[in-house]
Amino acid sequence: MKVFVSFPIFFLFGKIKFALVSWTVAPERKFYHASHHPHLLARSHPQNQRPHHSLLETNQKIMLSSSPSSPRLGSPSSSRSVTETVNGSHNFTIKGYSLAKGIGVGKHIASDNFTVGGYQWAIYFYPDGKNPEDNSTYVSVFIALASEGTDVRALFELTLLDQSGAGKHKVHSHFDRSLESGPYTLKYRGSMWGYKRFFRRNMLESSVFLKDDCLKINCTVGVVVSAIDCSRLHSIHVPESDIGAHFGMLLENEECSDVTFTVSGEKFHAHKLVLAARSPVFETDFFDGMDEDNPEIVITDMEPKVFKALLHYIYRDTLVEDEDFLASTSSCTPSLSDTFAAKLLAASEKYALPRLRLMCESVLCRDITVDSVANILALADRYHASDLKSVCLKFAAENLVAVMRSDGFEYLKENCPLLQSELLKTVAGCEEEFSGGGKSRSVWAQFSDGGDTNDRSVRQQTWENGG
Repeated sequence: MKVFVSFPIFFLFGKIKFALVSWTVAPERKFYHASHHPHLLARSHPQNQRPHHSLLETNQKIMLSSSPSSPRLGSPSSSRSVTETVNGSHNFTIKGYSLAKGIGVGKHIASDNFTVGGYQWAIYFYPDGKNPEDNSTYVSVFIALASEGTDVRALFELTLLDQSGAGKHKVHSHFDRSLESGPYTLKYRGSMWGYKRFFRRNMLESSVFLKDDCLKINCTVGVVVSAIDCSRLHSIHVPESDIGAHFGMLLENEECSDVTFTVSGEKFHAHKLVLAARSPVFETDFFDGMDEDNPEIVITDMEPKVFKALLHYIYRDTLVEDEDFLASTSSCTPSLSDTFAAKLLAASEKYALPRLRLMCESVLCRDITVDSVANILALADRYHASDLKSVCLKFAAENLVAVMRSDGFEYLKENCPLLQSELLKTVAGCEEEFSGGGKSRSVWAQFSDGGDTNDRSVRQQTWENGG
């Protein structure tokens, strides 16, 4: 007696397919029939025995339905809906609160319009309240949609600012309740959200919120926007540009170089096109000047180490990693112009490389002290390092008494009278800003009188005038 047993096996090729595998069970032998093993089918049926036709036909049909030629689904696409708020704030100051009282219930003072999330908004303050039933017991504050719009969903926060400095503001916020009640919907222009009973008026007038007859209200609006976003699910990292490394290899390998610089006997090979692209000075020399057809150029006003750093910047757009360059310049104040940073600053000026000049300014700026600022100021002025010069002037003005005692300041007085005048103007501006001009007058007196800046009486005068 033969028993046929069948059960399904599942395959996933884009969608679920079904295939049948069966065994024929008999006392004398077992046969295995499978649609994807035809050689087993042939081997399991002698010539005088025919296979089970219904099972074989079923398996052949399933084989056809799951054949490699049938279409397969590609990689799944994805997207994500992101709902968030576009937030913005506006500060509204109400001066002359006492004069605003009595304008009438339901009448308001409006702030200027401000934009958040593509819509115009305004703050409405009701000194006598908005609700007639309250008999002007409360002040009312509302935020209104001031531009055309329908069904604008938003969150709001109204804050009455504590003017005592304690930071105990009175906050009415819709943001805190957003998960409970959802955003507020403004149906049309003029729709409002706020509080009819924002604050009891008699309490407000004796509170820390009112100072010099002035109220300050801050309003924050969060407009709800939705968008389909796939970039956050699928992002591609773009590495930092390595063009500087490639150009640096071009410099190091000297490939296709067409110009040679000789600096104190040391030779440097470079490429005219690269140099001309980076520096207008090189461009003029190579293509419009006397060095146009000259493959060898002698540099007489620069050290090899500095010229090498210059080429490093031109090709790599970075500063050379050199201990002398990064070392502090404060210990070299008497000979600041001999430092590596100062020499590279001079090179940046010579070849019109503004970014390199800024890099050198940044390095020199780190070492500004009372003792070094005068020398660094003179250096910045000489090489048109305007940012460094501004920092030096401000630092010297803020620390004038100590700076005036330094050796560098004596050098400034003797060799840079125009800088001394600029410093005085900076001092005058700083003192006028911070002390109403008292100290600036004493400083002007010190210079105009030609007195000794270390004199005790002068310093006493400074303290008295600036006190």
